[in-house]
Amino acid sequence: MRVLVAALMGGIVMFLWGAIAHVALSLGNVGIRQPANEDTVLSTLHQGLGDRPGVYILPSVEPAKMHDKAVMEAYGAKAKASPYAWVVYLPQGDDLSDMSGQLPRQWASDTLAALALAFVMGLASFSFITRLSIALAGAVFAWLTSVVPYWNWYRFPTDFTVAALIEQLVGWLLAGAVMAWWLGRDGRRA
Repeated sequence: MRVLVAALMGGIVMFLWGAIAHVALSLGNVGIRQPANEDTVLSTLHQGLGDRPGVYILPSVEPAKMHDKAVMEAYGAKAKASPYAWVVYLPQGDDLSDMSGQLPRQWASDTLAALALAFVMGLASFSFITRLSIALAGAVFAWLTSVVPYWNWYRFPTDFTVAALIEQLVGWLLAGAVMAWWLGRDGRRA
């Protein structure tokens, strides 16, 4: 039960920090730019990408043709001469200002992450500092295994990647402190 309560507390703290980081500090917008002519880009998406939602990398090459040397040479030349884009495409559109579905999913994600972290933090009679260190190590691990590959492979902006690290470190420092305090309350070493 201690771990579940710690997870709920950590999830709430992380969710609130996420709101502050995105709304007040705009960490979620770092590296995201506005297009020079949005209407021109939007008007060509259906024609260029069709009706299938998904992630598109431009220029692209069919995975089945990646072993064809001539195809890859032509792709390499095109990639060097063309702009690059990583596009999350929803042909039907979506009201991104309606967060009624996004907010509960984010809280659930934060709480499940806190549950995994609380489980590890509660495995032994760790000190507060050790538990907090586990939370920080978890934040760095998550960033290195999820955000950094997008920077490396998909060319996400460096400032976006660093802002994500700051968001994760501060968030899990705060949530980890609350969780470490709670887990240490039952008479174990504090």
